[in-house]
Amino acid sequence: MSGSKKVAKDTYLFREGDAPDAMYILKSGELVVTKTKGNSEVTLADLTPGAMVGEMALFDMKPRSANVKARKESEVIVLPYDSLQKQLADLPVWVKAIMKTMNENMRDANKKIKMLETSNPDEDRYPPHVVNKLLSIINLVGFRYGTKEGDTVSVPPNRLRNYTIQVFQEATNKMQSMQNALKEMDYFEIQDLGEGKQKLVNKQPELLFEFVDWYNDWLFKQEKDRSPALTAEEVKVMDGVLKFAAQATPDAKGMTKLNVTEMQNESMRVLGFLLKPEDVNSLIEKKFIAEKMMDGGATFVSINTKEVETPVKFWKLIWDFKRYLR
Repeated sequence: MSGSKKVAKDTYLFREGDAPDAMYILKSGELVVTKTKGNSEVTLADLTPGAMVGEMALFDMKPRSANVKARKESEVIVLPYDSLQKQLADLPVWVKAIMKTMNENMRDANKKIKMLETSNPDEDRYPPHVVNKLLSIINLVGFRYGTKEGDTVSVPPNRLRNYTIQVFQEATNKMQSMQNALKEMDYFEIQDLGEGKQKLVNKQPELLFEFVDWYNDWLFKQEKDRSPALTAEEVKVMDGVLKFAAQATPDAKGMTKLNVTEMQNESMRVLGFLLKPEDVNSLIEKKFIAEKMMDGGATFVSINTKEVETPVKFWKLIWDFKRYLR
C-alpha cells in the first residue's frame, strides 16, 4: 500500500543485493546512493526532495544494485511494485514496451560505463594535481575542523565530504580511494563506528603537509630547474643505499662513504634483495650518489643522506600512490 515512511539519519532505505519491493520518491531530507567497495562505500549520487529511487527494478525485479541511506532525517513516499504493476496493466502495450526498453537500455548503459571506466589501465585517473588536491583537502579539513590527538589529527567525515564536493568540486569516489590508499600505506585510519558512521584519523599530518608543499614546488618548477625524478626501481635502490648509510658515520662534509661490493654481499641479509654495483649507475647520473671511486682496490660511492632523504621519501610516496590509488 502506498504511503510515507520515515528514514532516520545514517540508516538505510535499502542495501545493495536486497530483494526489491517498491520505488520511492523523496519527500523531505536527503538521501545518498552508495556502492559497496571492500569495507567501505563509494558515493554515487546525492538525492534531494522530488528525486525518485528504486524504479529500475519495477520491470525486471532484479536485486538492488546499490545502497540508499539517509544523510539526514528524511521522509519518502512509498510506491509498492504490486500496486504499480496493476496500474501498468491498464496501459497500452506499446507504452509498456517503451518503458521496459528504456529501463533495459539504462541498465546496459550503466554496465558499459562501468566497463569503460575500468577498460583503460593506462589512463591516469589520479594525475599529480589531483593527488595534491585530495591531500590538501584532507589537510585543510583536519587542520581547521579536526581534533589533534598527539601526533595524529581526526578528520570530520561530513565536513571532508562537503569540502570535497562543494568547495573543491572533486568526486567523492576519488576522495574515498585516497583514504583507502592512505590506509594501505599506514598513513590513515578508518574506524567503523556502526550505523554508517566512521572516524577518520590522519596518522601522518605533518608528513602529508610537507609532501604537498614539496610536490607542488617540484611540479611547477621549470624542467631545467627540477631535481631529477626517480623511477620506482631507483627508489628501491636508494632506500637500500640509505639503510647502509645509516650504519656508517659521515665525514665533516656530511658525506658517507660506502663500499659497493660490501653492499652487494650484505644486501640479501640487510635488504632482502640483491643490490648490485651497477644498480647505482643511474642514481650517480642523477646526482643522488657521488661518482664511484677506487680506494685500496675497492670501489666506493659517497652519499649526502641529509640532501637526498627527503626527495627519496617523497618519490617513494608518489609511487605508492600510483600503486594503491584505484
